[in-house]
Order: sequence, then C-alpha cells, then structure tokens
Amino acid sequence: MTLTELAVACRTYRRFTQEEVPQELLAMMVENARISNSAMNMQPLRYTVVRDPELVAGMQPLVHWAAKLPKEIGTPKEGEQPTAFIVIATEGRETPYTNIDVGIAVRTMTLTACEGGVGSCIMGNVNVKKVQELLDMPESWTPKLVLALGYPDHASVVVDLPENGDTSYYVNEDRDYFVPKRSQEDIILWR
Repeated sequence: MTLTELAVACRTYRRFTQEEVPQELLAMMVENARISNSAMNMQPLRYTVVRDPELVAGMQPLVHWAAKLPKEIGTPKEGEQPTAFIVIATEGRETPYTNIDVGIAVRTMTLTACEGGVGSCIMGNVNVKKVQELLDMPESWTPKLVLALGYPDHASVVVDLPENGDTSYYVNEDRDYFVPKRSQEDIILWR
C-alpha cells in the first residue's frame, strides 16, 4: 500500500470486531513512533501499551467517544469495543514543540496500524488521573492522548463538504461513518 493509499484508508473507527490485535503489530507501531522526528531530538514521549483483557475493559469507561454524535450512536457497545489501547504520554520537560511530537507519533502509529488492517480512534477526552491509576503509570508520565485499536467493524469514508460548510461527521442507518473534508481548492493558496 502506498502512503497515499494509507492516508485515504486511515480513518477513525469506533466499532471493532473482538479479534485481538497482535503484539507484534503494537510493538511495530511504537517502534515506528520511536524512530520518528522529535523536536530538538528531546524524545519526551513514553507509551503504555494496553492489551491485557482486564485492563482493556477497565479503560472503556475512562475514554469518551464521538462528541458530535449522541452517546448511543457514537460509543461502542459491549462486543464492539476496542481490544487494545496505547497511551501516549510525556516525561520530563515539555517545550512548545512537545505536542507536535505527540501529533507525529500518533499519526505514525495510526498509519502503521492501518497498514496491518487495524483501525484506530485518537482520543483526547480521557479521564487522565484514572488512566494513570489503572495502568500504574509512573508519576512522571503525563498522558496526552489515548489511541483505541481494533479490527474495524464498520466503514468510515471521506465525503465532500456540503454546501453549508458543516464539517460534522455523521452515520447512516448501518452506523457507517461519513467524514466531510474541505476540498484542496479551499485550503491551498498557490503562489
């Protein structure tokens, strides 16, 4: 798969089969993030990979899904929840560029997951304190994002932005996702 094909395929997913994500793929996701660019090469990021079924179950109520959808539509039900999580945290001094490192890492991991057929959802609305407690994370680690992972159980498709400019994603009767994106003409200034 080319990078462009991965970029098209790498969408957000919120319902998953209950097939376990292989440890080897999870390790490759972190490895690819580890060797990615880092501002001033400070390498402030740390990762907690959650694949133990009890801890995965414990994570479910600590993350909040699809703010633009009603909870009964946007939140995965029992039997369609993620089967793994990766918590992206920082350790040590942060700089104005730390969040750029987080963005580079999470995108690298989502693309790696997609290459392996695994879907993901990047989550920022998380009960950080309870996640730290549940996973017994070092006090010096500050969670920034949580990546929910599993094999997708629905479609997620990019569509053209409607004439009214509404960027809200939506679902159809099959609970497949449609994500409006601005056109290139709307976002590029050529000179």
